[in-house]
Amino acid sequence: MSVRLDHGDETLNEIHEINVTPFIDVILVLLIIFMIAAPLATVDISVDLPAANAERTPRPDKPLFLTLKSDLSVLLDENSIKRSTLASALDQATSGDKQQRVFLRADKTVPYGELMGLMNELRSAGYLHVALVGLEADKQ
Repeated sequence: MSVRLDHGDETLNEIHEINVTPFIDVILVLLIIFMIAAPLATVDISVDLPAANAERTPRPDKPLFLTLKSDLSVLLDENSIKRSTLASALDQATSGDKQQRVFLRADKTVPYGELMGLMNELRSAGYLHVALVGLEADKQ
């Protein structure tokens, strides 16, 4: 509610109009601030992971392959094993040598969490030397 002061009249009359110009100015300034700040606040990082093109390392004479298939079954070399018996099967295959490198292969459709779970099982079994197996990238 605003009041008009008229020097010619003794009574004060009410004006039923609102001056919206300052309100619009404030809204436009806030709109500009949000238009500038909103793109900076989003965390949208596009990541295109490169293919591995590292030099090949020599393979051992008898490598130990641990395979995680797309149906989440686990194979040690060519033999299917249960995940609950992974530690004992590895101990039997390596004759208890926990320093032997385990080559881990996983289907590319396997969820990342399942692969990390298998790596955690290897770590808890004492096998810390794990090599991830993948396809070679094309040389350009």
